Amino acid sequence: MEIFRLGISRLAGAALLVLLASSAAATEAGWALLREGGQVVLIRHALTAGTADPPGLDIGNCATQRNLSDRGKLQARKMGALFAARAAPVERVLSSRYCRCLDTARFAFGEGVAEAEPALDPLPADEGGREAQLAAMRKLFAGFAGSGNMVLITHGENIAALTGQVPREGEAVIVRADQGSVHVLGRIIFN
Repeated sequence: MEIFRLGISRLAGAALLVLLASSAAATEAGWALLREGGQVVLIRHALTAGTADPPGLDIGNCATQRNLSDRGKLQARKMGALFAARAAPVERVLSSRYCRCLDTARFAFGEGVAEAEPALDPLPADEGGREAQLAAMRKLFAGFAGSGNMVLITHGENIAALTGQVPREGEAVIVRADQGSVHVLGRIIFN
């Protein structure tokens, strides 16, 4: 029985190493794309304190929202430092109007760089509003052909609805829009 447990333990360890190596390779491939410029980068806001917005949310009052944790502020600074260190040019930054997204942009790319964009706010509950907002998001980056990269800081549910992939807080998904669909080209993990 002890030999069986040892075998399972080694197998689990090997699987973890493969997973970590795969994530690192995907992250390196993502940076290679961004160094070329002309990419669209969807970033889920950095780490937050809590899991849901409190009741009585007021979009203009950060005290009524779930905000970045201290670790999230550090993570956002790291994002910006990595964009600079990896020579990934940033041409434009758009952000959800929620404080956690605007703060991610501010800590990563500097004060006043991000443009607040309502289409990047959390998706509405009703199907019609949801589809209209997803169309507005796709329109933001459809046909983008800048020399730098376009960064859109938004929420996990938005990225999942566009791409079918659920990013972690502070993860980037590099996408391309093509005839109404969104294709994932790469991912970057900032942790």
